[in-house]
Amino acid sequence: MRKKWPHRSPLLRRANDKAWPTTNLERQHEARQMPTPHYPSLYQVNTRVYLTELSRTLGRSVTLDDIPDAALDEFRRQGFDWIWLLSVWQTGPAAQAVSRTNPGWCREFADTLHDLQEDDIAGSGFAIQSYTVHRDLGGDAALARLRKRMQQRGLKLMLDFVPNHMAPDHPWIDDHPDYFVPGSEVDLARSPRNYCRVQTRNGSLLLAYGRDPYFEGWPDTLQLNYGNPPLQQAMIGELIRIAGQCDGVRCDMAMLVLPEVFERTWGIRAELFWPEATESVRRKYPDFLFMAEVYWDLEWTMQHQGFDYAYDKRLYDRLREHHARPVREHLRADPNYQDKLARFLENHDEPRVAATFSRDAHTAAAVVTFLSPGLRFFHQGQFEGRMKRISPHLVRAPAEAVDQSLTHFYERLLTVLRHDAVRNGTWRQLECASAWDGNGSHDNFIVYEWQGTDGQRLLASVNYSPQQSQCYVRLPHDLKPGTWRLKDQLSDATYDRDGRELTGRGLYLDLPAWQSHVFQLERL
Repeated sequence: MRKKWPHRSPLLRRANDKAWPTTNLERQHEARQMPTPHYPSLYQVNTRVYLTELSRTLGRSVTLDDIPDAALDEFRRQGFDWIWLLSVWQTGPAAQAVSRTNPGWCREFADTLHDLQEDDIAGSGFAIQSYTVHRDLGGDAALARLRKRMQQRGLKLMLDFVPNHMAPDHPWIDDHPDYFVPGSEVDLARSPRNYCRVQTRNGSLLLAYGRDPYFEGWPDTLQLNYGNPPLQQAMIGELIRIAGQCDGVRCDMAMLVLPEVFERTWGIRAELFWPEATESVRRKYPDFLFMAEVYWDLEWTMQHQGFDYAYDKRLYDRLREHHARPVREHLRADPNYQDKLARFLENHDEPRVAATFSRDAHTAAAVVTFLSPGLRFFHQGQFEGRMKRISPHLVRAPAEAVDQSLTHFYERLLTVLRHDAVRNGTWRQLECASAWDGNGSHDNFIVYEWQGTDGQRLLASVNYSPQQSQCYVRLPHDLKPGTWRLKDQLSDATYDRDGRELTGRGLYLDLPAWQSHVFQLERL
């Protein structure tokens, strides 16, 4: 059922005192005991939207210093290892003016906020004027204090890096105009939505908007020229400076600066950027993490150019098609490749999962996605079933209903993801056989097993289809004989089964459409 959201965000709920130490010394000691998991979880926070809500709660202007310790404790209690703070960097009036006057964007903003005000449109957090923390958020010092509080809880901080473009009022426009892709009068006449005239300290210039080769330019940005070696070195310098303020970066549209993509887009030859950039940062910060937003089946390429994780958009797209077999086939990829994928159901670029999937398909897709190997990537509002995607140009979200049953589901799923077997264990996909001759519904199942180093076992089974389905799934032969108890972690169901039956004919499953089990196996 749904009810109106409380004035206090779920992000601000006070953590259970028993779930987390209550003093700084206790927190620091506990944080030191937490090894980095092989399969971590990340939570994306829309920083400006979050602080707007907090400001309304407290009745005053707030900064990063005002994020409550209780909120950080709650992140840790839920099992998150990484917090990605979206849009913390300084933006300027030039990009904001474009955001407030672009007709298409303004229609989108008005659709999101029926009571839209001009102050709600701050400009895109990706039209960066300076890689310093926005003055309205408290500046670099406030971020440093927040990071210290996060470190006390074992939380790592991720920030944005936008390699492709800068805001129109970035200082480089005056100081280093050669850092940007130039245009000509012919370019402007032929493609006015991809080029613009810019007034600089040294006169008028024709420059290109930042863009994806398949779409028109983003008119609140100017395209950086990766064919210019000094620009590449300048961007590496920016990255090294950013790396001193956080533990990792999510690199926006990271594939756009690959030499082959850049040349195809702009007709300009460029040298490789990412291998030198990632190596340069890690020489100073060895454990620094890089996550690539990447599409067009270039995930493997980005992994081999220094990225720890790459977006797995292919899994997301196949789940949206609502067929189990393509998902299973995708998950047969090399384990080393899968371990370096970031699995998600929504983020600030994608539509809300609650608005895209039916309620039951949503939970089925969540079990498939987040019990796969790799980085588990969650988005603010996902647990509450928010329906409205919030543009990165906006600093306020609409009031929406909270789906209490979905929140309860995610609470259970997050509990499963805190199991050591799922964070550090061994994953394998299991095959399903027909329950009886002529019954092809076994093709609708996706089944995984996780096994921990301590012998703990979890079995996830999903009927990823709109029909009742049956199958037998044979468990691995290393399962010892005897009686095994199967406790469903998503419900209160419990079943006892014989070990020889489980490794012989297999576990019989009969599940309604889009339903799942996540069994913890215990030998009696």
